[in-house]
Amino acid sequence: YIYNAACTCFILVCIFHEDCWCYQPHNTCNDTCLGPEVWGEVYQQCNNRSQSPINIVTRRVLPDERLTPFQFIGYKDMFHGQLINNGHTVELNLPSSIKIKGGNLEVPYKAVQLHMHWGKEGGLGSEHTIDGEQFPMEMHIVHIKEEYTSLSQAKKDPIGLAVLGFFIEVILFKYLKKNHVSLDMFIPPQENLTKYFRYNGSLTTPNCSEAVVWTLFENTIFLSRKQLASFSQLRYSNGGEMTKTFRPVQPLNGRRVYHSRGHVDLVSPGLLILAGLVSSALFSHTTG
Repeated sequence: YIYNAACTCFILVCIFHEDCWCYQPHNTCNDTCLGPEVWGEVYQQCNNRSQSPINIVTRRVLPDERLTPFQFIGYKDMFHGQLINNGHTVELNLPSSIKIKGGNLEVPYKAVQLHMHWGKEGGLGSEHTIDGEQFPMEMHIVHIKEEYTSLSQAKKDPIGLAVLGFFIEVILFKYLKKNHVSLDMFIPPQENLTKYFRYNGSLTTPNCSEAVVWTLFENTIFLSRKQLASFSQLRYSNGGEMTKTFRPVQPLNGRRVYHSRGHVDLVSPGLLILAGLVSSALFSHTTG
């Protein structure tokens, strides 16, 4: 991807900068980056065979009795939440006292952060799809094994991370504004989180480490179209709209997807709070 004669060093320049990827390629030499279709030219793991996200074909999933309900530890505890624009998405850092157990995870995992993937003006924007259907938004709650002290450590372990994914759909109602929240406010009641898909994959952003145990809850949660559209007001460091922040689905390459049990569609009030926090992220861009 060389945009003009003055940009012939584009890929070489990117090699020396760890954070030169983006979702929508920028077309100037002063501000260039790699879009998803060429991430693998710099981040080799992005070309590997166990990448995420994927399309889940429900008629091909396999039932697994080992996929028992999760234990959500500390999810009800209140903490001060500040949404941060990290240059690629919005992110909410989480206390390490928040943990998950069960769900056929080998060990407990502790929370690190929560982030979102969305489309444009409330349009389609989830990363994973179900039978080819894309949702307006997808929320990821990222956890690492309790023994690790950082994401970089966890990435070296093939099952070092456990990510909980939630699909978000549109509904019409008002939202709340709060800074003190609990993670439990962002998800449906725990007793209804028994129906989910499970597969092994990767981070959906570079360096695309294949170190993730993915759990995708089948039951959707809801946000208003107005509040979904508010995420499109966020800006990249170059001033461009932060929209369509998702990686396209990747080949399954023979991996198996498993399924548990349960069903209820519910509204999550915490996501409304998260939408209310977006305005603070509009002016808190960091380049971490």
